Formats: sequence, C-alpha cells, structure tokens
Amino acid sequence: MIDSVPIVVVAYNRPKSLATVLKSLRNANYESHSVPLIISIDKGTNNDDVVKVANDFQWPFGPKEVLEYAENMGLRKHIIKCASLSQKFGNVIILEDDLYVAQNFYTFAIQALEFSKDKDYIGGISLYNHQQNVHKGINFLPIEDGFDNWYFQFASSWGQAWTKLQFQDFLLWYEENREIASGTDIPNYVRSWSSKSWLKYYITYLVEKDKYFLYPKTSFSTNFSDAGTHVSSGSTGYQVPLYQGLPKTFSFSGIEESRSVYDSFFENKKLYRYLDLPKNSICIDLAGYRHTYSKQYVLSPKILNFKIIKSFQRSLRPIESNIMEDMSGDDIFLYDTTCREVNRHKINRMDELMYNFKHVTRSDAIFIAYQKILERIKLFLSKK
Repeated sequence: MIDSVPIVVVAYNRPKSLATVLKSLRNANYESHSVPLIISIDKGTNNDDVVKVANDFQWPFGPKEVLEYAENMGLRKHIIKCASLSQKFGNVIILEDDLYVAQNFYTFAIQALEFSKDKDYIGGISLYNHQQNVHKGINFLPIEDGFDNWYFQFASSWGQAWTKLQFQDFLLWYEENREIASGTDIPNYVRSWSSKSWLKYYITYLVEKDKYFLYPKTSFSTNFSDAGTHVSSGSTGYQVPLYQGLPKTFSFSGIEESRSVYDSFFENKKLYRYLDLPKNSICIDLAGYRHTYSKQYVLSPKILNFKIIKSFQRSLRPIESNIMEDMSGDDIFLYDTTCREVNRHKINRMDELMYNFKHVTRSDAIFIAYQKILERIKLFLSKK
C-alpha cells in the first residue's frame, strides 16, 4: 500500500498564484501521512517575490524543500524535471501554481495511484475533471456509469500524479520522439500548441501507446488560468466544481468494464458496442471536430455524402447517450464511407447552438451578439 507521496508545486513568475495554491494545500487532509512538499521555481522576472512566498510558507505535514534554478528552463523542461522526481520517490503529485485543490485531493490521489500501479493501460492520474471540450469550446460530460473515475486519452496538466513506472515509460518514449509524427491521430488543436508544451508530447504518447489517464468524475483540482507565459489574461472558463465530500474508498473501474472511455478528441470509444459494429471499424465524431476519416464507418453530425445507415437525434446529455438509448432523429448520422450518396439533410445551426449552451437568456444572447458586432466593427476600422 502506498504510504506517502511528495507534492511538487511548479512555480514561475506568479507569487500571488503560488500563495493561493499553497493555501489550499495547507487546508487539505493528509490523515496521518508525512508528506514532503517541494516548491520548484523556474527562473523568471519575479523570482525574488516568488522565492519569498515559497520560503515563508509554513508546512506542518512533513519536510519542505525549495528548489531555485539559475536559468530559465521553460515549461516543458520544468514539468518533465519535476515529474522525474517520481523516479526518486516512487510516486509524485504535480501542481502548477495557478491551481487550487479540494480538501480531500490527497486521499483520491493515493487511492488512484495504488489502483493504477499494476495496470499498463494507465499512463497517469488526473486530479482535474474536464467539463469543456477544449477543441470546440463546448460543454462536455463523461458518461455516468456508476464509478468514481473515467478514462481519457488526454494527459492532465491541471493537477496530476504518476507512479515511477508510468512516467518512466513516457521518458523512454520521449527520448526517441522529440518530433511528433505527422501521421499520429491527434487533434489539430493539440498539434498547434507551442514547442514549450510538454502536454502535447504526453498526449501523443498516450495515443501511440494506447494508454489513458485516469480521471475523477468530480474534480479534486480547479484552474484559475492566471495570466502567465501562455495566457495573456486570467479566466474562469476552466473553473470546475471541487469535490466537497468526506474521505471515502473510491470505486474505480477497469477499462474493460468502464463505459466512460474517451479518445483525445473527447469522443467515447465504447459506442461501437451500441451500433453492433467491430471495434476498429468506426470513427466517432459527435463533436464534428475531426477533419479526416480513416475507418469504414463514421458517426457524425456533419453532412457528408455517404450512405446513411442510421440516424439519431441530439437531445439527451451527454451527446453519446442518444446513441446508447437509440434515440432516432435527423441530427447525427452513421455513415458507410464505402458507399457514396448525396445527403439532402440540412444542419439546424440554432438547434445545435442551443444544445451546446445549457441556458442563455434572451438578454444575454442580445448582449453577446452586440459585443461581437462591436468587436468586428473595431477590427474592421483598425485595418483601414
């Protein structure tokens, strides 16, 4: 049984953010564990203020160490260096400085690491739970299948944990893959990220090795998206509800029994079972984000000129529930790409918009439209 896991806080240039995440750590529950805290500070313009916050912070739960670097490493190298501490300690929890953790995040992390340690298909543990498809900016919820976790072929950067073996396997792959192959099936949005991103490499690794991050159904960390190297201004767009329950024994699913398994496009990989199709014969594209299709069958709301085998409505949430519950309609189509046919259906953009927004008042809609028109007018005038 895992006894104690060190927490590594990754800090750079944001003393206020660092103070906030440290406050949440001090308020957390560690039961009887002795927990090492490591604050790793990359070289920046606000180093003195960041170092002062780190040094002044009182940590009553175990040893505290502050690491300072004389030269700037950048985010990718910094995260990989911090995560590599898993090779020394056996396990590690990584938190960037613009996060905030739930009181019982450590209980979840310890149990998830213990559960995952002998499962080769798990490439890491997330503390954060996505409620937005980051590729499309639309609402996202994983299928509720009765377990406390779901699986996602998308590494977490907003609170994560690794066993020694999980991160070791990534490092071995990373040494041979400093360039991302053009043929790897990852989202264009991910591929477009800066070379400073460690996350795009880890997502590619998960896809190529068919591994997954284990995610919680209720988040144990949340993200302030404070202004920093990759974000020009703060945002609450990725804030999610934190777990506020009591400590408990979490119920984790294995990947075979889970109905909540998603690829890097936020698409459910178990839908083939409900369509009575072979596992590797279908491309799921319910968000309409994929740009190429390499399988015989495609499930998508896009209007494509292929034979329609079956069609479904877009009403239940999450969207794949419409396929699981066999809700017939004309919003989502199952195509056979080996047979070309003219598709005479039309996309109802208003219905699609209202489905993706849970609730927008009339006044809010008018205000948003007005602001967007003003932005376009300003942009047009600035180019004259």
